[in-house]
Amino acid sequence: MKTIGVISDTHGLLRWEAEAALAKVDHIIHAGDVGTPEVLERLERIAPLTVVRGNNDKGPWADTLPASAIVDICGQRLYVLHDIAKLDIDPTADGFAAIIAGHSHKPGVSEKNGVLYLNPGSAGPRRFNLPIAVAKMVIDNGTVRAEICNLTIKQPAERA
Repeated sequence: MKTIGVISDTHGLLRWEAEAALAKVDHIIHAGDVGTPEVLERLERIAPLTVVRGNNDKGPWADTLPASAIVDICGQRLYVLHDIAKLDIDPTADGFAAIIAGHSHKPGVSEKNGVLYLNPGSAGPRRFNLPIAVAKMVIDNGTVRAEICNLTIKQPAERA
């Protein structure tokens, strides 16, 4: 059994609440709009990291980030991209267990044709009235499940 932390849309703000929620995971996936390389450095201190570039990730530090990534954990293939509207594969035909995307800031978990779709929401600056969230995926015995973890923000001041 492996637990994967999934985070997106930090936009340069990695809250301590998000770090705490991801503290005991086996792997972290960042689905883009990272904001700064420091966010990645801090996440790498927690667990091995897979990251994709978001539409707001600009500059030399972001040029090396891929637009999409394939992660194989416990025999389950996960496809990661930032914007689900740019999905250019057939997840079922290509044998993916899950599709992970951010961009919309709206957390959600759904299933279609046997494939799990996960958007962890935004863990960065609050946008509109959307929750601040991360997600956790559990891969166990050939199954993949996910849950959204709404973060309780204890300090009004945003900490980078």
